[in-house]
Amino acid sequence: MSESTGGKGDPLRWHRVWSIGLHSGPSPFAMAPVPGNPVLIASDVTDADAYYVADPFMLLYGGVWHMFFEVLLRRSRRGVIGSAISTDARVWRYSGIVLDEPFHLAYPQVFAWAGRHYMLPETIGAGAIRMYGAAEFPRGFTPAGDLIEGIWADPTIFFDQGLWWLLACSTPYENRTLHLFFSEQPLGPWRRHPRSPIVADDRRSARPGGRVFRYGDRLFRLAQDCVPRYGTQLRAIEIVELTPTRYAELPSGDGPLLRPAPEGWNSVGMHHMDAHRQLDGTWIACVDGDAFQPVGL
Repeated sequence: MSESTGGKGDPLRWHRVWSIGLHSGPSPFAMAPVPGNPVLIASDVTDADAYYVADPFMLLYGGVWHMFFEVLLRRSRRGVIGSAISTDARVWRYSGIVLDEPFHLAYPQVFAWAGRHYMLPETIGAGAIRMYGAAEFPRGFTPAGDLIEGIWADPTIFFDQGLWWLLACSTPYENRTLHLFFSEQPLGPWRRHPRSPIVADDRRSARPGGRVFRYGDRLFRLAQDCVPRYGTQLRAIEIVELTPTRYAELPSGDGPLLRPAPEGWNSVGMHHMDAHRQLDGTWIACVDGDAFQPVGL
């Protein structure tokens, strides 16, 4: 995710640095920033030298919220997966690195299935979409299986209508193409949908940007809008038809779901959201955003 530019006052070069915040509100389409954002920044990471934190996913387990996110290591620019915990989904305490591989890791979607917790991160360096299972949640993540061979960005898994579905971008460095797969079990075997790729050449809607969610009887996927640059803003796209043979979607008519703020920690881009409905009917979401910092900071 690291990018640089000389546009903020040459000869200095600037990098985009990501942090994690929270939004809440009556629906995923009517949320506002929670006071105190960002809730997690690179300096909160105590067991590694972090350059930034991004791509957060949350899960409520045993009355405690657990958040998992990419930690980009400063020296190697390689991503590992960190974690944090909260009792109210507002105040977070960093709790350590939970997954480290020789290759870059990001986008750690966590979910529960058949009494066990799983993580599906981005694992481009493994040459496959690789799933991990937790022996002792929230730690102990080890490989559970390679789902689909190839180079895939931001794999996003969800369950609907008795099947498991998986979205993944096959053009990680161009952000143009989105594929769809389905399976009876999350560990596979996975089959490519006959309508795949469902996005063939569109940088505004091809790359996933968070967990698929249902609002009322409607199903939505999240897409990064990468125009004019990667991670500019986030869009919601409604999935209106989803079967093993048919697929159709419609963009939300309300414009971007998340966009950069005029100033502050998310003034350059926002490209990720994980939204959850709470018991009182309101919604809470972890999001990320970035701002420019001079090289070397």
